Amino acid sequence: MKTIRDWLKEYRVSHQNKTNKLIHYLCVPAIFLSVIGMLWTVPLPFDTGSDWINVATLISVFVAAFYFRLSISVGIGMSLFIIFCFAFVRWWTQSFEMGILTLSVGIFVIAWILQFVGHEIEGKKPSFFKDLQFLLIGPAWILCHIFRKFHIKY
Repeated sequence: MKTIRDWLKEYRVSHQNKTNKLIHYLCVPAIFLSVIGMLWTVPLPFDTGSDWINVATLISVFVAAFYFRLSISVGIGMSLFIIFCFAFVRWWTQSFEMGILTLSVGIFVIAWILQFVGHEIEGKKPSFFKDLQFLLIGPAWILCHIFRKFHIKY
């Protein structure tokens, strides 16, 4: 089993260029948020009695487990980010006429276009072409970058 450091080291190989890194710092969290927003709108086949219990929250349990398996601190940090995403989606759905699905699809498309532009600048393929798990490593890579700034061990 790869450690968080193994994953990050491998991810870093295709994320060296400053412009590509900047694009990723902005777009990876945006994509993560947009996926939660899209999943939030998928109806469950049963009534839960709460709009907080939905496909996004159910899948996030497994996503958080993936992060906790790699590192307790990464699991905590990513769980906090997931909760922030839930709060944003809930706030958006209650505050604006534009649906969260429309917003999320727009963010998703624009952010992915920018990501591919970044990789074109970098001259390297995105890591997830090698292993889909890198789609979850990208957000952890950004979190660990923040952790390093604050001397938090991961």
